[in-house]
Formats: sequence, C-alpha cells, structure tokens
Amino acid sequence: MEKSNLISVIIPAYNAGELLKQCIENLLFQSYKNLEIIVVDDGSTDETVEIVKLFPSVKYIYQSQSGVSIARNTGIKAATGEYIHFMDADDLITLDFYEKMIAANNETEADLSCCGFYHERYPSLSQQIDFKVVVSLIEDKLIETNVCNYGACWRYLIKRSFLIKNQLFFDEVIPTGADRIFSLQAVYFANRIVMVPEVAYIYKYRKESITATKDIKLVRRRHQDRRYAAQVQVDFAEKHNFKLDRTKQEQRWEIKLLGIPVITKRMFNPGKVRWYLFGIPLFQKKEVGK
Repeated sequence: MEKSNLISVIIPAYNAGELLKQCIENLLFQSYKNLEIIVVDDGSTDETVEIVKLFPSVKYIYQSQSGVSIARNTGIKAATGEYIHFMDADDLITLDFYEKMIAANNETEADLSCCGFYHERYPSLSQQIDFKVVVSLIEDKLIETNVCNYGACWRYLIKRSFLIKNQLFFDEVIPTGADRIFSLQAVYFANRIVMVPEVAYIYKYRKESITATKDIKLVRRRHQDRRYAAQVQVDFAEKHNFKLDRTKQEQRWEIKLLGIPVITKRMFNPGKVRWYLFGIPLFQKKEVGK
C-alpha cells in the first residue's frame, strides 16, 4: 500500500451480511489496487465481523449503533489516504472506477471527481455522464453534478486535504439524509470538479436498508431527516449567496465527428439551455417565454 494516491474507501455497515462480502470483493477486484478499505461496523448483530475477518487487508472499526453519519465521520478520522470515497455496504462500482476517477482528478487537479450511477430498482433515476467536463463556477457545478436533486456522497472521489481544510463532516443530528448536506457543501467549496464518463456507481436495492424500510416509525423519521436536510441546504445557500438549482436535463442535441460530440446543446427544465464545445461549457441562456 503506497501513500501516494492512496484511496481510503469508507464503508459504514449495519447487518449487510453477504452483500458486504460482495462489496469488499468488488473493491479487491478493482483495476486500481492502491486502496485502504475501512469498514465501520455500526453495531451490527449479524456476521459482519466474521465477514471482514475473511479479508486481512481490510481495516475494521466497531462502534455502538449510532447511525451512518457518525460511522462515516469515524471513517474520515481513521483514513490515511490522499483521497476518500464513500460506499454503502450493499453497493458495487464498475471495475475500473478508481483507475479512471483518480486519473481524472490528477489530470485536472480537481478537488472532486464525480461519477454517474445506475439505480438498480428505478433505472429511470440513473444518471449518465457522457463526456469529461471540468467546472469551477458555482452555477456550473450545481448543474453538472445535479447535487440539488441527488446529493448522494458516493458519487464523489474527494481529496482528504480538501475535507480537512474545509472541515467537512456529516451532520450527526440526523441518521439519514446528511449526505445531501455534505455533498452540497463539498460541491460549493470545491475549486474545481471534474465529471468522469465511462464509470458508474451501482446503487442496489435492499429492502432491509433504512432507506427502503416500511417500518412506520423509521419512515416518519426518514421524512423528518429529509425536511431537516432540505432546510439546512436552503440556509447554506442563503448564507453563501447562491440559489439551489433543481433544474433537470430533459433533452439534448449534438453534432458528432467520428463519433465524438463536437457541439452539444442541453435543454433543462424550466427553460435553461447550455451549449458545449468538445464537452467544455460555453454559455447558458434562458429561453424566451420560460
């Protein structure tokens, strides 16, 4: 394990069972090998500790059940890598994920690299990144990452020095939904973000997970957490004098040369249009009458 370009992968785990094993195996089969895998066991009552013991290279941290936000913060404090990535214990990534994400980071000197994702249960919610784009203006960062609509922290490979400099941690007031706050703040403070095509995070569905449970008490708490996170986002945007951009891309038009997009027009709801030349944002306008 080399310290240079080391990626610390933080996996909060609560009763994920065999899915945690699949997640770790997925990481060990990555084309990029310089990984520090950290499993933070959030008070599991299943075979989590036995599963982790099958992989001697994986760091194991146990904490009494405190929620995913505290588990992620525990992982950040334990990490020694130059970069940090968060994974859920039941998810997967494409096998060249870290190779391409870190290459994009190093090439552009970005604070964050952002990937697309595939939503296993609701494919229509998936987001694909078609070409590499580097953005630094807040409006561009909000549109390209779509962070106001989908704030999952696992979309980002993040420089640890950037997190430390900006004191970015997960809000421990709420057990779920804190990544919406964390991701918005990270996107805002990043000097540069690179969007990385051809790799994807695979968001899997597990009915026992806290985001899918039908338990009425947990469902109510989840809605409370989302309302809290939404208000914190609004307050943060007002404090830093920007607007939360919840526009969504609806259509695209492009001219290709030898299969490579040369000129691209992306049309968003409500009425925004953005033009690109070889994937580089040129300008944005609001269409008349919108």
